[in-house]
Amino acid sequence: MTQRVIDGLKFDDRGLIPAIVQDRSTGRVLMMAYMNKEALEKTVETGTTWFFSRSRNKLWNKGETSGNVQRVTGICVDCDMDTLLLLVDQQGAACHTGNRSCFYRDLDGSPCDNWPETAGVLDRLYSVVLDRRNNPREGSYTNYLLEKGLDKTLKKVGEEAAEVIIGAKNPGKQETVYEIADLLYHITVLMLQKGIEYHEVYSELASRHVKDR
Repeated sequence: MTQRVIDGLKFDDRGLIPAIVQDRSTGRVLMMAYMNKEALEKTVETGTTWFFSRSRNKLWNKGETSGNVQRVTGICVDCDMDTLLLLVDQQGAACHTGNRSCFYRDLDGSPCDNWPETAGVLDRLYSVVLDRRNNPREGSYTNYLLEKGLDKTLKKVGEEAAEVIIGAKNPGKQETVYEIADLLYHITVLMLQKGIEYHEVYSELASRHVKDR
């Protein structure tokens, strides 16, 4: 974003402009905050999100204390030049509650999970595994794996990979679909244990020019 564009933005009478943050990989809206000119310039300069806190009356860098950094991949401006859309690779949870998105509940207080069925399903799965780590539940298989440690997860990944092979040798496809889902789940647990997020895998695949393969 050039200085010329920044100078043309319409900040309100407090010098602020709304900034909507969207997950680049899934399209999910993660949060909404406000920027002043300095916060926007620091975001452009550092490549991570900076906002202006109205309650504290100061700048803040998202993830500075939590580690849940937002790496900015693009900044879009709406037609009226008075709202920003930031596309990011989100590390960890965007919301201070530990939820992936600040928009995690509906008007009744129920979980807000009305994405298209396949949109971002792996990222949603990762969020569930992350939540189990942060908020353990008695009887949770995910917590069992996390408690047993990396070697147990690696063993399960190997077993599930073998089940995919066996399933694929049998007639039909449903068994293979089931086993692939099991494998992806265990890989997701492994990724969390290794500190890997799906956006890193997506970026790696994109760098290999998947469409040309």
